[in-house]
Amino acid sequence: MSSSLVSSNNLPVREIPGDYGFPIISAIKDRYDYFYKQGEDVWFHSKAEKYKSTVVKINMAPGPFTSNDYKLVAFLDASSFVYMFDNSLIDKTDTLGGTFKPGKEYYGGYRPVAFIDTSDPNHAALKNYILTSFAKRHNLFIPLFRNSVSDHLFQNLEKQVSDQGKSDFNALLPNMTFGFIFRLLCDQTNPSDTVLGAQGPEHLRKWLFPQLIPSLSARKLPCFIEDLLFHNFLIPFGLIKNDYSKLVDAFSKNAGSILDEAERLGIKREEAVHNILFLVGINMFAGLNAFFPHLIRFVGESGPTLHARLAKEIRTAIKEEGGAVTLSAINKMSLVKSIVYETLRLRPPVPLQYGKAKKDFIVQSHDASYMIKKGQFVVGYQPMASRDPKIFDKPDEFVPDRFLGEGEKMLKHVLWSNGRETENPAPNNKQCAGKDLVHLLGRLMLVEFFLRYDTFTVEITPLFRAPNVAIKTLTKAT
Repeated sequence: MSSSLVSSNNLPVREIPGDYGFPIISAIKDRYDYFYKQGEDVWFHSKAEKYKSTVVKINMAPGPFTSNDYKLVAFLDASSFVYMFDNSLIDKTDTLGGTFKPGKEYYGGYRPVAFIDTSDPNHAALKNYILTSFAKRHNLFIPLFRNSVSDHLFQNLEKQVSDQGKSDFNALLPNMTFGFIFRLLCDQTNPSDTVLGAQGPEHLRKWLFPQLIPSLSARKLPCFIEDLLFHNFLIPFGLIKNDYSKLVDAFSKNAGSILDEAERLGIKREEAVHNILFLVGINMFAGLNAFFPHLIRFVGESGPTLHARLAKEIRTAIKEEGGAVTLSAINKMSLVKSIVYETLRLRPPVPLQYGKAKKDFIVQSHDASYMIKKGQFVVGYQPMASRDPKIFDKPDEFVPDRFLGEGEKMLKHVLWSNGRETENPAPNNKQCAGKDLVHLLGRLMLVEFFLRYDTFTVEITPLFRAPNVAIKTLTKAT
């Protein structure tokens, strides 16, 4: 018998608990609970509590009528979740967005690498191209990001706090992140000097909206209106075709060196453009704009004592490097690193991982084993897996020191990037190609904050996933 069909550790094989309920009706009820009545966290926890299991059958939102394939099995603890990373068991073809998929017209007729399973030879070629492109630009990460936060973030933060009594951190992020990403990938060209002008972030958001909104709640309309408009069908590409065309034009004309690299690797220039745009939009722009608010929220709410520790660590490390913000200096900042890891543990930018079983296999939670049948659609909810009480003490609390010293051994349980934190992205796996860059930029954000300020205060407004963060006060560095 195949080892994938054998239960180890003498855990009993159980029938997967849960109930899909009445066709369509139960799925729509679950959708309302997921988006409006309970919210994502409570909804998943309630399923685990109801069925006394962390492997359960669920109707996954958005469900009817965006998708007919919404009867899934969910993996909700650290033990079961890591099966989502096993390429021999889980097929990731067209499952990035969950139970629905935007048409190829959203990507110029191609499928970006994120939608391709590792069994497809094109996956390794495209993933290697992206990893190589990042590696060749590593010397630009720090200076370009520092310039971006200086020009597009902190000046505006200070002015708005002074003039208005607070500043909307989230609202300032898109211009900063888009400017950094565009200059990084487009030979340091300023996006405002291209066909995009000052509208680059807006064109990108319009293109992203129909791809993301079926699985989100904007919470800006009455729930029944929002649900009718955004969770029952996919938005036609024609409505945002012009925005995408401008993005394609801008990157085609200005990302010369990165597109030349694609041709040298045997990848068509046109296909490379659409893959780069997907990387820019989903992996970088959307990911960073989801991650940074959580980071600043957790640090802001922790108060002056933590701020003093951060300021001391950051300023000391930089002084030891002769006053320069270098990678060597940043790598000395163990508290900064721990805080970024802890933020990614609590609030991963992409909280859901999807796939379909390539064959029958046994999945194990902490308490039991379950048979997953070939073709079964499965989903893992990362915030539950990385807040597993059987793995972490105080799992739902932000603990800044969690990964200091001996705590570094727990990094293998931080699962935010479609892989373990202790593993690296490679052409033959599905781990996020920008994993290390995201972590570096998180550390840089804290470095820049505490080079300028001793402390700050925040006002938090909860949203569906990322909080809206308002900066209320900024105390300049002494």
